[in-house]
Amino acid sequence: MASLLLAACGTTVAADYSALWGRNGELWTPQSRLPDFSWAGYHCGEKAPPVLLPGVSVKTFGAKGDGVADDTQAFLDALEKAPAGAIEVPPGRYKITKILEITRPGLVLRGAGSAKSILCCPTPLNEIKPNWGATTSGKRTSNYSWSGGIVWIKGNLRTKPLATITAEAPRGAQVLTVSSTEKLRTGQRVQIYESDTPENTLAAHLYSGDPGPTQKLKGSTRAALVCHVTKIAGNQISFDRPLRCDIKLMWNPSVRSFEPSVTESGVEQLGFEFPNTPYAGHFTELGFNAVAMTGCSDCWARDLRILNSDSGLYLNGNFCTAQNIAIESARKTDKSGSTGHHGVSFYGHDNLLTAFEFRTQFIHDISVDGGASGNVAAGGKGVDLCLDHHKRTCYENLFCNLDAGAGTHLWRHGGGADLGKPCAARGTFWNIRAQKGQMWPPAEFGPPTMNLIAVKTTKPTATEPAGKWFEAIKPEAIVPPDIHQAQLARRLGSHPSAGRGAAPR
Repeated sequence: MASLLLAACGTTVAADYSALWGRNGELWTPQSRLPDFSWAGYHCGEKAPPVLLPGVSVKTFGAKGDGVADDTQAFLDALEKAPAGAIEVPPGRYKITKILEITRPGLVLRGAGSAKSILCCPTPLNEIKPNWGATTSGKRTSNYSWSGGIVWIKGNLRTKPLATITAEAPRGAQVLTVSSTEKLRTGQRVQIYESDTPENTLAAHLYSGDPGPTQKLKGSTRAALVCHVTKIAGNQISFDRPLRCDIKLMWNPSVRSFEPSVTESGVEQLGFEFPNTPYAGHFTELGFNAVAMTGCSDCWARDLRILNSDSGLYLNGNFCTAQNIAIESARKTDKSGSTGHHGVSFYGHDNLLTAFEFRTQFIHDISVDGGASGNVAAGGKGVDLCLDHHKRTCYENLFCNLDAGAGTHLWRHGGGADLGKPCAARGTFWNIRAQKGQMWPPAEFGPPTMNLIAVKTTKPTATEPAGKWFEAIKPEAIVPPDIHQAQLARRLGSHPSAGRGAAPR
């Protein structure tokens, strides 16, 4: 289809539309192999994180901000004693030598700007609070190699069974039959939950029947979808979004409560600086990590600058947003040309990373891991992005409207042996620009049910409804350029303009 002209790089190109979407979603259904990514981010993308009124300053608790005095205790006191709202970090350089945990709802650590309010962090997390572990191959390393942050939003999702699901349902359905509706009510936020069998049958389903070796999963796979109950009729409940996978009785499906202990908390307008020491390479990291979110929902990190980190952000929550994130480094690289381990990692569900720039290269620039689903990385760029999938059934995640830079290792991935293929069903890559042309990832990367639309390439289109889906549309011609924005606009009842979605910065 080519019925619209777009201006790109000083030239005019014919617009093109994906057969999975069309111009405004007229070709899409909830059962489509193109997932519904519109639910990602703070409050399902339906509103932006709030701008809080001015709050109490860390200087009220004794912080100096001179780059010399240790200001850690002042920050800890503020996080413990300040009322809900903003904790202000005025311009200055603040030496921080312990983990700053945000364990209450509605608490926001806010600076005066990422170039003005700087947290100087000379001590790695593993020296602050030792946490030794091992890789899946048995190599001793710090668990902070893949988790944790000097600022850590830490909660508990607080889920417990409310009802058993008593009838099977297909992916895309929005009605379930349950054992009882006594503990359910209209408008309630709940979690639809399934757990695997010892034979890894749920994992196989999440890989569309092509999981690769999964011996080490040992029945550990879980699938979870958080939604709102919209209707209760007899023993059936309706909910506001389509299922991401089938419901089968052998996976012990249930409806669970979803009442996170930490919501509406954030970190914003801050800089993080770690020591400029040479990067020693993979699994040597001791935890020069900026921000982590675990067990929380509807939280955010925005307007951050991170310098010389082992890892930038870990998003292990639900419906959290990270936006306007700049990560850079002056460290000497390892032999791979990387200055750290993970740039941004998704471990949770329905989180959003947008408006970001990686000014340095990580072993894994953007990662999904541990069954992550529904996450979106959109509207950003890097010097040579790696879209890492770390095995363990990472399914239905979206990477779109990205400038991948050099494009030399887009499909580079990690993850231990026998944990399944890196990418699972319906991982979607939409409008990926790069200097180097790309092709369909190697067979060991993921199943044929992945979606590649408007990825820089010289290869021809090859689409099979039940097989590989590779639409060789020029990135500068694809409409919409950002499928996440388009799906959200459609769900909320408006349509983005054809030119919407250019990469930031």
